[in-house]
Amino acid sequence: MSPAESPASVLIVDDEPLVRDSMAVYLEDSGYQILVAGDGRQGLELFRQKNPHLLICDLRMPALDGLDLLRVVTSESPETPVIVVSGQGDMADVVTALRLGACDYLFKPLVEMEVLEHAVRRALERGQLLRENRVYRERLELANRELERNLDVLEEDQEAGRRIQLRMLPETPWQVDGYVFSHRIVPSLYLSGDFVDYFRLGEQRVAFYLADVSGHGASSAFITVFLKTLTTRIQRHYERRKAVASLSPARILTSVNHELLGMALGKHLTMFCGVIDLASNHLTYCVGAHFPPPILVSAAGTVQLQGSGLPVGLFAEAKYEDIAVDLPERWTLVAMSDGVLEIMDGHLPDKEAKLLQWVAAGCRDVQSLANRLGVDGTVEVPDDVAILVVEKNG
Repeated sequence: MSPAESPASVLIVDDEPLVRDSMAVYLEDSGYQILVAGDGRQGLELFRQKNPHLLICDLRMPALDGLDLLRVVTSESPETPVIVVSGQGDMADVVTALRLGACDYLFKPLVEMEVLEHAVRRALERGQLLRENRVYRERLELANRELERNLDVLEEDQEAGRRIQLRMLPETPWQVDGYVFSHRIVPSLYLSGDFVDYFRLGEQRVAFYLADVSGHGASSAFITVFLKTLTTRIQRHYERRKAVASLSPARILTSVNHELLGMALGKHLTMFCGVIDLASNHLTYCVGAHFPPPILVSAAGTVQLQGSGLPVGLFAEAKYEDIAVDLPERWTLVAMSDGVLEIMDGHLPDKEAKLLQWVAAGCRDVQSLANRLGVDGTVEVPDDVAILVVEKNG
């Protein structure tokens, strides 16, 4: 703190009146507020009363010497700089004073008062720096406590969101009329932007889908809540109108696209949606930019389902097309989100070929696929991973 900005107070403690007064007059002329005491005990009392910015004390004084005064001051007010002045010239005293916390040591007689003023300025700057550091530490500690509180709240919110998201997911495995549906989702963060669902459409049909929302974390997980709510609303709407037989995968994607654009959340998703006619063992599906392609396994071989389509929630003019497939008596359908490609080695065509090989070789249930991919929920993954398996065993 410079005297030009705000006069700093300096306490001078010395039992020699001539030395004490000469320092006081010179520093007062330099713009400092001066306090004086004739011995260590009086100086300590004055220090406690006035709390000066700087203490200058003689080393050898009656009642309470400079080293004892230094011990008390640095203990009670470690931010207050202390300059020790002595005429003894004993280096052991210098070392002791510096160890006790003195910031400078001057020898009497003080012939050039400019040396004293320079020491005072330097000591005051040190004291100001110590005070600023303390304030900074206090603010940092306060910010850390606030951050810890916010993190606790965030963890509570994430845990609540995770519970909600888990409750939204369908039962796994789920069986209906000889068909078995199962899934596994491994989030890259606490919450997942991947989602799967399957549900009845009337008595003779079952719908299912796998969706991959752009991005990660809570904002993407929110879209999965919206998706679950929307598909449930679409299902109930068609059931109330007794028109559930006309609800196709393309209509589901079209409705989701329209609603997501209307919300203007800046999020889109890729989606694979299918509807199975339980009576005829007939599959109708639609693809909204989903990748990698779902894999169908039957006695006829292992193939990727065709179809591409535009992402859902990105283009108002997007059109979606239903693709129909007559299924054999026994078959397995494996769909995965593109997060599986992030954890596989090699180039993209090699990864697709490897997935086909795994499934063709019998790796076609959720657990074996998760094991082969190395995603057991205990290791971090760079992107959300979702696996959906639908099978009919006759």
